[in-house]
Amino acid sequence: MRARALCWRWSPSVYLAAFHSYRQYLAPGERGTIMVIACDRRQARTIFRYIVGLLTKVPMLARMVERETAEAFDLTNGVSIEVAVASFRSVRGYTIVAALLDELAFWRTDESANPDNEIIAAIRPAMATMPNAMLLCASSPYAQRGALFDAFKRYFGKADSSVLVWRAPTRTMNPTVLQSVVDAAMEADPASASAEYMAEFRTDVETFVSRDVVEAAVIADRFELPPAERVRYFGFVDPSGGSSDSMTLAVAYMQGNHVIVDCIRGRRAPFSPDDVVEEFAGTLKAYCSRIHGDRFAAEWPRERFRVHGIEYRVSDKPKSDLYRDLLPLLNSNRVELLDHRRLVAQLCGLERRTARGGRDSIDHVPGGHDDVANAAAGAIVTAACLAAQAADEVKFVMPFIASRGDVYRLSGGLTPRPSWLRG
Repeated sequence: MRARALCWRWSPSVYLAAFHSYRQYLAPGERGTIMVIACDRRQARTIFRYIVGLLTKVPMLARMVERETAEAFDLTNGVSIEVAVASFRSVRGYTIVAALLDELAFWRTDESANPDNEIIAAIRPAMATMPNAMLLCASSPYAQRGALFDAFKRYFGKADSSVLVWRAPTRTMNPTVLQSVVDAAMEADPASASAEYMAEFRTDVETFVSRDVVEAAVIADRFELPPAERVRYFGFVDPSGGSSDSMTLAVAYMQGNHVIVDCIRGRRAPFSPDDVVEEFAGTLKAYCSRIHGDRFAAEWPRERFRVHGIEYRVSDKPKSDLYRDLLPLLNSNRVELLDHRRLVAQLCGLERRTARGGRDSIDHVPGGHDDVANAAAGAIVTAACLAAQAADEVKFVMPFIASRGDVYRLSGGLTPRPSWLRG
């Protein structure tokens, strides 16, 4: 079912490359490129296999193949077909005669919080010298934002528009999909199935925090702050087993009414978890000897950090709660973030979804990442909460101390030590 849909979707790339002539618009030595852009490399390889099938199994087309590489075909008529991943850098330097964008509604990267519009903006200059260059986008709808939704709002159903927007449910496009499959999906999760099978944009997904709010919190050209004396730091780690997800660390502290992020560390998979724990522990010792983190892998993170002299405490807040507590701090301009590209992109890419039971969840977009955002949110919220708790204890204990003279014994006696004086 999916195979037939993909084959139909991307056969235009072969048609435009093989049966259209662009030589009159190309300078000597210049090649026109049909660019097929996918969400990630795995999806790009899937699309490329269909292109390989068309260009190698049809004799007339096979005779046009001049050169084949892992991600491209050069044809004898001066046109190349290339498959790339969604990055505004990957489309520059080409003369693009057509660009085919796959699953545009789901494009999210760690490079940018707004990759769909940035990539399209990078494609248009590459098409400028080619009359009648075509931009073709195919995607299941998702949230009501981004380039796909903007095009739908502006052009759908308008007869005089220069842009054609075609919307159709799955069974209209591919009748081999069984109605029972659609019905089962609709019963299990109507919001998700309406987008996947009925071509309806979702109404239960919204952006968690605006890009303007996040960028207002970023201190330009501040990439890290050194540890300072008489400052209580709070660390938070987002652990990983090292095979697929990144492992990240963030350190923050309270200064007055503001939370300041001092340090962010991350290691992308694959890596040795023990090596990263040792590296992070070395960084942490300059700031603090205690960190918080999630319940990943039960005792493993606690035991490994303990070996290197760092106490690992499991956070009592799940990820959604950390993000929920972070939002008012960001909106009230009480956070100073580092100038960290991945952090900004991941925070801007977070989504708030309403479950069927009415409870909100906050998480990254499908296929996205939030490892840096999770570590930073954990450090910020932990710093704000524990500093507020310490301030409350000071407010309670100091009058009690003052009423009993200048001497206060921290060990023994009837009065317990407040938690802000421990450790």
